[in-house]
Amino acid sequence: MADDRRQPLQGASPCFRRKRRQSGYEPHKRGLNTKIHLAVDAFGLPVRVLVTQGTDADCTHAGRLIEGLHAEHLLADKGDDTDAILAQAGAQGMAAVIPPKKNRVAQRPYDEDLHKLRHLVENAFLHLKRWRGIATRYAKNSKSFLAAVHIRCLALWLNIS
Repeated sequence: MADDRRQPLQGASPCFRRKRRQSGYEPHKRGLNTKIHLAVDAFGLPVRVLVTQGTDADCTHAGRLIEGLHAEHLLADKGDDTDAILAQAGAQGMAAVIPPKKNRVAQRPYDEDLHKLRHLVENAFLHLKRWRGIATRYAKNSKSFLAAVHIRCLALWLNIS
């Protein structure tokens, strides 16, 4: 008779009946729903970093990420295979090495051997996420999170582990 204090059909107390806020309604979500967009050089060191909402597509921010960069090749994944990015890369003098999406009508060729160097970008993300604060998005707002990412990028550039 452990439940003898409880009346039959008794509901929850009034303090629990209030509507709970779902995550995603507050303006600053501690960076929990963010994406890091990263441009690296030929050595795998970060050159430009963007932090965006996690619900945005990657290809919508790739134009801002490569804007003003000078390189021979643009290495990206299938998510960045859009005509706008290919045109911008061509206008900036970069040869786009992006595998085509499966739903592209005309499958275009790309250099598969050169695309294997894209692991440098993934390695840069690995080095960034070695910091627990970046991996768990511990910062309370996006500006603090971006500052932590910039500090980690400086540590990578200065070869401080």
